[in-house]
Amino acid sequence: MTQWAEYSTGERIKILRADIRQTELAEKTALSVVTIQKAEQDKALTLPTLLKIADALSVDASVILGQQAPRRAMDQASRAMLRTLGRTVHDTAARVLPDDIEPSPVAELQRAVRRAWDLYWGGEYIELGAVLVPLLKEAAAALHASPVGGEAEALAVLSDANQIAGCAANLLGARDLAYAAVGHARVAATRAGDPLRSARVDSAYSWVYLRDGRLSDSLSLAQRAADEVEPRYSDTAPERLAVYGNLLTHCAVTSARLDAADRAGEFLSQMHAVGARLGREHDFHGARFGPQTAATQAVGVNVTVGETGKALTLIDSIHERALGGLAAAARNRYRLDVAMAQADASMWDASLDTLEGVLTGAPQWARHQALPGVIVEKIGHASTSRLRRVAALVGTRPVVGGFDTATAKTVL
Repeated sequence: MTQWAEYSTGERIKILRADIRQTELAEKTALSVVTIQKAEQDKALTLPTLLKIADALSVDASVILGQQAPRRAMDQASRAMLRTLGRTVHDTAARVLPDDIEPSPVAELQRAVRRAWDLYWGGEYIELGAVLVPLLKEAAAALHASPVGGEAEALAVLSDANQIAGCAANLLGARDLAYAAVGHARVAATRAGDPLRSARVDSAYSWVYLRDGRLSDSLSLAQRAADEVEPRYSDTAPERLAVYGNLLTHCAVTSARLDAADRAGEFLSQMHAVGARLGREHDFHGARFGPQTAATQAVGVNVTVGETGKALTLIDSIHERALGGLAAAARNRYRLDVAMAQADASMWDASLDTLEGVLTGAPQWARHQALPGVIVEKIGHASTSRLRRVAALVGTRPVVGGFDTATAKTVL
């Protein structure tokens, strides 16, 4: 697979331009079409031209120059959304608000938070940004207008909005924004005096650590937060059980990544027990958990620790109709784990069937996942034509038997 730095500067501009025509890019940059053409042909690219093109494509100049890769498979609309969202997160944290912002009633802001979570779990990231930007501004304005001692509700909304922004940024690979937004969410939850909301934010923080490769920090934070909100046996409040189960999930997944299979198994046992106590899927501040979550997450954990047989046995026990209680993102993640288990078991055709179903059914969500590329690379024994089609959906180049099917070159 060609690395980002191996493309020429002109090729990188073409890739980032995607479905934007040269004439449209020229209009966005106030440059001539000839100047755009020369840049893409590597004939001429001055610093002012570079900066204008980078701004129009919503990327850093270093990305165009190949010094760093673009965020995985992100289109121009997603990059623009993320840039606007980032500015809003930072501005609201610094209390830099337009003078004409009028906060909506808190009840309406709470409905907007629920809408934002639905968009996040549904993989509708452009629409999510359109909701989060005004939500963050109005929540900050509502907090500013709250009387002393009456800030808790506005702080809760502000915490939730920042948490969703952090989760979206983490998924899209904007790690600095993810850390900042989740950090703001944690401060707001603490000020609101809401331990469960703070614990929910900690699970998001744990996920940022996980994606940043800080596995030990991820596990330590999730386990400490779980210990702080662990329900007593007599405590049947679904909110607490959902948050606790969500944190246990982070512990199990991270333990598996750390190759601590026994420890991951212990967390899985606790997850199943909590899921049984809940009896059904429950959502609290975006913490979704229940018996189906516990079962499907167990598949992924067993795949990670190399227990392919256990994973396949669990898959056989999970009926498709049981997935109806899960969010779309959770269902899709489960199906990727299924495809990975099938690939590990050399069930090439079944794995490609499962993977292709996810890629075509949820393209916006799947393009930000690393697992499809891992699965395609693992399936090097399937038919070249079939693998090429699925690889095109992933956005990668399959190598079959040492042969790059996209370039028709032998890979040494």
